[in-house]
Amino acid sequence: MTHLDAQHAWFARRRLGLFAHFGLYAIEGWQEQDIMRRRIPQQAYETLVQRFNPSHLDFEAILDLAESVGMEYICLTTKHLDGFCLWNTRETTFNVMHSPYGRDIVKQLADACHRRNFPLGLYYSVVDWHHPNYSHQGRHHERPRPLPDGDPDWGKYMTYLTRQVRELCTQYGEIRHFFWDTNVPEFCDPSINAMLRALQPNMVINDRGFDAGDFGTPEREYNKDATDRQTRFERPTEACNSVGTQSWGYRKNEDYYSTSFLIESIDAIMAKGGNYLLNVGPDAGGNIPAKDREILLEIGAWYGKTREAFGDAEPASALTLNRDVLLTRRANTVYVHLTTRPKADAVILAPLSSQPIRAVLLNTGTTLHASVERLPSYWQSERPVLIIRGLPRDMLSGETLVIRLEFSAPPDGDNAATVQAYAG
Repeated sequence: MTHLDAQHAWFARRRLGLFAHFGLYAIEGWQEQDIMRRRIPQQAYETLVQRFNPSHLDFEAILDLAESVGMEYICLTTKHLDGFCLWNTRETTFNVMHSPYGRDIVKQLADACHRRNFPLGLYYSVVDWHHPNYSHQGRHHERPRPLPDGDPDWGKYMTYLTRQVRELCTQYGEIRHFFWDTNVPEFCDPSINAMLRALQPNMVINDRGFDAGDFGTPEREYNKDATDRQTRFERPTEACNSVGTQSWGYRKNEDYYSTSFLIESIDAIMAKGGNYLLNVGPDAGGNIPAKDREILLEIGAWYGKTREAFGDAEPASALTLNRDVLLTRRANTVYVHLTTRPKADAVILAPLSSQPIRAVLLNTGTTLHASVERLPSYWQSERPVLIIRGLPRDMLSGETLVIRLEFSAPPDGDNAATVQAYAG
């Protein structure tokens, strides 16, 4: 689907989600791909199973944290590239039930989500560094060659994969979100997503699996240029990033993004109509690290004040030629997102020339001065334009500023022809 239908419209309203990367790699606390990036022998890595015992894992507390931030769904890594499974799968013994912990982690999260009607998402890696039938060819995220005792057979591996995702979609109640990753062979088989949809009709599926899926997935800053050039996404989109720059899983000495950078990123994606999936990595005990929690709560403090500018508000940046801002809109209310720090204490929204009833800076609740007037810098157009004054130019440096403009009728820039005429 290129646009979400009514059955999947929940995804367009619940815009901020929590990603959780968790697995054996949390024990060493280096990086979720450490078996490859540190060249750890397979047998040595597999001994981590005997040390896996996240006795402090508490999904009720994690969901409490997510809800306090304003997050409205969660996605857990059920099987990352290392092949270790966090559920009671019948398809391999390389799973949590054979660890000292011995409890189905996916079930714990599913039960917690269903108790509070919190949409559940599951991540599943196509690449598998443990399974003997995966056909490694040295491509990105793959081993340079098959396992020494392996039996590369893509057909057998796809049977394994299909059985596993069927387990995930039949044993844990309603699943609303599915995040495929690393379909390195770019293998196409729409029947797999068709099976998921048949089993879970309310599920949305990303574009990293075996067909185009329901939504795109720009990651971190890798798609930055293409993403920045857009003012709205042409298809449903969910960007993802982690609070740390080096790892998605728990890292003992993580280098963290600044909260202001993450807020800017979240605002920019969501103002263009996208969702944002922000990741944390629980430590070996199952705890959310203190710094991760601190960053989430700081983001939540900003989001709690500006949240109304997202949700079912539509991208509306076509109303202005000012590319230092993004606009969203709900009926006669327009929200101005200052995507860069204000250069002055005013922002101009040419060619808009409707007088708002009220202009409020959501970050502080302060009423700003809004007027429609001719400005020297726009003298050639001979048209009055809307200018908002009173911005805290040198304050709130850690937050993206969002202004609510309330109009009595649709603003006159509604017509694309008005923008074009003003442009030239």
